[in-house]
Amino acid sequence: MPPLPSPAGPASPGASSTARPVVRSAEADDLPAVAAILEPYVSGTAVTFDEQPPDLATWRQRLADLAARGLPFLVAELDGAIVGYAYVSPWRPKAAYRYTVEDTIYLSPAAQGRGIGTRLLSALLDACSLAGVRQVVAVVADDPAAAGSLPLHRRLGFEVAGVLRDVGVKHGRTVSTMLLQRSLG
Repeated sequence: MPPLPSPAGPASPGASSTARPVVRSAEADDLPAVAAILEPYVSGTAVTFDEQPPDLATWRQRLADLAARGLPFLVAELDGAIVGYAYVSPWRPKAAYRYTVEDTIYLSPAAQGRGIGTRLLSALLDACSLAGVRQVVAVVADDPAAAGSLPLHRRLGFEVAGVLRDVGVKHGRTVSTMLLQRSLG
C-alpha cells in the first residue's frame, strides 16, 4: 500500500499556518475538496472499506440526504482550504435505531496532529446533540493510517464497545474494526 502524502510536503495547505480552523456546515462547493481528502485513504489504506472513491454525484446525494434527515455534515477550513470533514449517518435502517448514528471523520495529512480533528469532532458532537442524537458510534479499522482515530475518539469521551474481528477484506488482507460509543445524554 502506498503511504498517504506527507503532511510536511510543500503542497500541504495550511502546513505552516498558525490560524485556527473554521468549522462550518459543508456546502456543495466543498465536495471536490472533501472527495480529494478521502481518495488517498480509499486507494492506499484500509481505514475505509470503500474500494472506489465516491464520485461527486455520490457526495452531493450524501450531503442532501443528511440535510434532509437533519444530520450534520461539517468541514474544517484553514487558510481558505478544506482540510477535514466530519458527518454522521444513521447507524442502522430500523426505526428503533433512529437516535443512534455513526460518525465519519477524515483529515488531510496537513491537518493531522494539529488539534483540528478534536475541534471538528467536538463540533460534530455538539451538532448531533442539537439534532436530537442520543448515541454516536465510531467504527475504527485496524490500519496504521487510523492510528490517530482511536485517541481522538477516546479524548472526546468515546468508550470501547467491542471488536469485530476480520470483518473486512481490503488490499488483500483481512481487517478488524473496533467499535466505540459515546452517549450524548
